[in-house]
Amino acid sequence: MKSTIRLVLFLLLLPMAAWAREVPIRDFFKDPEFTSISISPDGKHMAVTVPREDRTVLAVLRVSDQGIVGKWDYGENRYFRRVIWANNDRLLFYVTFKTGRFDFETMRGDLYASNIDGTGRLDIPNGNFYRIADLLPDDPDHILVERAIETSFLSRLNVNNGRITTVASAPVEMGSFLVDHAGSVRYVSGAMNDGRNVTYRRDGDVWTQVHESERNGATFYPLGFDAQNKQVYMAKGEEGQPESVILLDPDTREETQVSRNGIVSPSAYLWSSDEKTLLGVWYEDGVPYWDWVAPEHPETKVYAGLVKAFPGKALRFLRPSRDGRYFAMRVYSDTMPPEAYLFDRQTGKASFLTSSMEWIKPEEMSSMKPITLKARDGLQLHGYITIPEGSDGKNLPLIVNPHGGPHGPRDEWGFNPEVQLFANRGYAVLQINYRGSGGYGNAFEGKGYRKWGTTMQDDLTDSVRWAVAQGIADPNRVCIYGASYGGYAALMSAVREPDLYKCTVGYVGVYDLDAQRDADFADSKFGQSYLKDVYPPEKSERMAQSPAYGVERLKAPVLLVHGKKDVRVPIKNMYFLIDQMAKVGKQPDGVIVEDKEAHGFRDLDNQINLYTKMLAFFDKYIGSKAAAAATK
Repeated sequence: MKSTIRLVLFLLLLPMAAWAREVPIRDFFKDPEFTSISISPDGKHMAVTVPREDRTVLAVLRVSDQGIVGKWDYGENRYFRRVIWANNDRLLFYVTFKTGRFDFETMRGDLYASNIDGTGRLDIPNGNFYRIADLLPDDPDHILVERAIETSFLSRLNVNNGRITTVASAPVEMGSFLVDHAGSVRYVSGAMNDGRNVTYRRDGDVWTQVHESERNGATFYPLGFDAQNKQVYMAKGEEGQPESVILLDPDTREETQVSRNGIVSPSAYLWSSDEKTLLGVWYEDGVPYWDWVAPEHPETKVYAGLVKAFPGKALRFLRPSRDGRYFAMRVYSDTMPPEAYLFDRQTGKASFLTSSMEWIKPEEMSSMKPITLKARDGLQLHGYITIPEGSDGKNLPLIVNPHGGPHGPRDEWGFNPEVQLFANRGYAVLQINYRGSGGYGNAFEGKGYRKWGTTMQDDLTDSVRWAVAQGIADPNRVCIYGASYGGYAALMSAVREPDLYKCTVGYVGVYDLDAQRDADFADSKFGQSYLKDVYPPEKSERMAQSPAYGVERLKAPVLLVHGKKDVRVPIKNMYFLIDQMAKVGKQPDGVIVEDKEAHGFRDLDNQINLYTKMLAFFDKYIGSKAAAAATK
């Protein structure tokens, strides 16, 4: 009789989602079919980037029948980014370097050009990093590029032979230029090595400063000119608040409000095919949306109509053909990985091109719901809660999943393989954009400076308390897991709140702040300035905010994961944490180290092994095994 009661109690404690089909781990992490698509100016070809385990491949296809015109890659650890059509026959693209799943992609002077069949490939800058500033649509053989060496330079570049002619220079150490519709240089904006933000206006050959602020201060920089080529669209964030879009008359300084959200800054802008009219502003506020600022423009009506044709989905529109007839669009949701479509304005039809992960079934995935809460000091925080599909959403085991970065990145609405895996196994997943996250204005980001181990962790704690108060989370079944800075946050939270978490997972995490001074990004002046601004100045403070120095307070079981080749967060972080735990008679429950991996595992078998062990770890402490143990 007792065994029957225990069985009934055990089944009742299981999340309802446990009876849903367990989607194989492999399905969540195998390479998607594409990462980007762009259309040629004449609409006849499309360039598609295809991810592989340790690189991406670039393929050019005919739009008419999707036949391959050319396909190539640049080898191990090299990734295509921002593929752009210089003209109908020649592509421009960046090739970045990356050694791990969570690593930042770094440039190595790698702006390239190629014919659409892969011939005529050219390393344009010959070892110097150039950014594309303007495509000069009336001159198919040339573009404008910019680079910075203590001073910013703007140059005219021949896309066929790589010849460079300097057009202008400006007193900004890392600047971005804006030219008007006539090709005249009008503005430069950017950052100095010490983190200051600056903007200059050019009158003739004279630069006049029109804005300066500290790293986390006000923002004021140009986006583009209006159709009359007189007024300029500017992104403006007063006192570091979320940016709005204004239209500025440079002569009178009169400003006209164009678009504003108030909670988040714009994430993207949509221009007309002639690039003379701003049509829409993209905001990632909860579920993302377009603010149509030129609703009567004929192209806006097409875009807005397509958004209505895909209810419940987010649509990102890619650069159209030069005549505006063709454009590609990326359609996605929280339960659906991105799909690509090609729209023909002449026929009014959207043609399906491909799905990035066609093996994922949206009906088996779990909804990602935007949330808002207040931290203990009254600061408003935003994030997402993912409730397992089929669950009643009550009294669930909870995984807190802080994002990496921490300053600049943020959690966004969309398909997230990790989150969906955890939800598929019956766990609610909480993602909060703690103070210091990007997207909510410079002031919000600055609130996290020097607070990595204090108020930033309090925000995570307050979000857990919110989930418990809402009845979503079982207060006795909460774990925290993160990667990179998220790994730091996972361990620091468990140190700071030893009775709140039943387990913690640190994946390529920072555990000793001073160990990060040996990381790759600390080699540059900008990186050194960044660490000076975001780290506590005193050694004692850095130790107090390092998980490795607080292990005596640690109660939660620990799982640690790292790659031996990690240069972004050196593995000595993990070994030092383990040594510190040993000094107080503790040890991790598990350690997963892969010799050939770096900042995040890329090999599919390694990922499957990792998540298999991670799920078993969660199951033991807050999942079905923990529930079963509680009934005994």
